[in-house]
Amino acid sequence: MNTVITKNFDYGEKEIQYLKSADPVLGRAMSQMGKVERMVIPDLFTALVHAIVGQLVSAKAVETIWARMQEKLGVITPQRIVAHSAEDIQSSGITMKKAACIMNLAQTIEQGLLDLQELYELSDTQVIQKLSSLQGIGPWTAEMMLIHCMERPDVVSWGDMAIRRGMMKLYNLGSLTKKQFEEYRQVYSPYGSVASIYLWSISFR
Repeated sequence: MNTVITKNFDYGEKEIQYLKSADPVLGRAMSQMGKVERMVIPDLFTALVHAIVGQLVSAKAVETIWARMQEKLGVITPQRIVAHSAEDIQSSGITMKKAACIMNLAQTIEQGLLDLQELYELSDTQVIQKLSSLQGIGPWTAEMMLIHCMERPDVVSWGDMAIRRGMMKLYNLGSLTKKQFEEYRQVYSPYGSVASIYLWSISFR
């Protein structure tokens, strides 16, 4: 089976020390946990398909579906996707809506109407706007792409339930307002993505 090339999100002492001094509560949790690794898929198309698969399903379900999809389709490229039907993609265990979205994305790229490489020249906000204009892709999917593919350093997603849950556990909050979230996000900046990696881990502990 052709497997997708992955690596870990690249960060080190500089980011860890900054966050520990900016937020002692997060810092204590980070010291207890040690370095937390987060998988990154460097290929833009593959990472975007992975993010679409991950919409509104658990990490465990994503793992199963993703393995099945690679078994069925091989390396996840636009060419491979368009050579199959939306039904083939759906049979990996995703909804027809997601399958159609992935098919539409592959066709748009194959027809030369979208060049994902251009995303590297855009700011985080512009990447989110550009990707959100595509069928079936919203801000959360774009933000996951910014972290799990492009390794942008300062992304904390309000739309990610696990990140919000991680914040609530970390700070002992019964609920979390958008205003509170924004305040924490600003404290983590410019290394919000590393804070996100720890918040995900905290939410599942």
